[in-house]
Amino acid sequence: MRKVIVSLAPVEAGKPVVKDTLIEDIVNCAKEGAAMCHLHCRRPDGSLTPDTTEINDTFEKIADRTDLILQASTGGVSNMSIEQRCLPLDICRVESASLNGGTTNLGEAVYINSFEDIRYCASAVYHRGIIPEIEVFDIGMIYAVCMTQEQVPYRNPVLYNLVFGHQGGLPARMECLTAFRAAVPADALWGVTHYGRENWEFLAAAIAMGASVVRIGFEDSRYLSAGKQAMYNYEIVRKLAALIHAMDLETATPDEAREILHILPEKRQRI
Repeated sequence: MRKVIVSLAPVEAGKPVVKDTLIEDIVNCAKEGAAMCHLHCRRPDGSLTPDTTEINDTFEKIADRTDLILQASTGGVSNMSIEQRCLPLDICRVESASLNGGTTNLGEAVYINSFEDIRYCASAVYHRGIIPEIEVFDIGMIYAVCMTQEQVPYRNPVLYNLVFGHQGGLPARMECLTAFRAAVPADALWGVTHYGRENWEFLAAAIAMGASVVRIGFEDSRYLSAGKQAMYNYEIVRKLAALIHAMDLETATPDEAREILHILPEKRQRI
């Protein structure tokens, strides 16, 4: 039976982070079927920072209580250099990291990821044995990443996270999903993120089309059901897991997800 990796992105951008509450929520998400946790390097007030003190402590506390794959973001709209954005890659608990596939508009903000940035991050994750999840916001970014694969090393299979819903990126429409999916190389894995999600139909379609990873959590949307927002991330994870099971599929355990993503044995963390 096909396994689907539930990736949790639990922190809404710009909101204060109460660490103990966040960790408890993440632990409950693991119990509900999450296999991976995606975090940005933030201060307690929610702002992005190159200081890895807080994220390192958070990862340690999560690893003490779960066996989730810990994924560090190297992105987010900020004034940080790519070198600063990649500092979380030196945290020993990090097994995966986001790698941003190009420059795009995110609402009124310009999210800058030059070819130089892509190559730098790709080399940084490769030489640390970290598996990149390549976030792409339009179809052209897939071809741009393929070009950089001829210039710097990547580990196979490459994992693309197809991101929909941002103003300036592809809308979450079925025809866009079909076109985006068709551009993913045949030997690559792919997953989906639906930013600003107000329904479950788009994620269900992506799962039906073969998505290996589905990202869920407050970073992208609090939507739980018509007219209702979730109070905690675990409520959303529980509903996504129920959707996956209703499609006669299974949620991947963290160790099963490590096998699917080909995370190197020396990077695999244990409780």
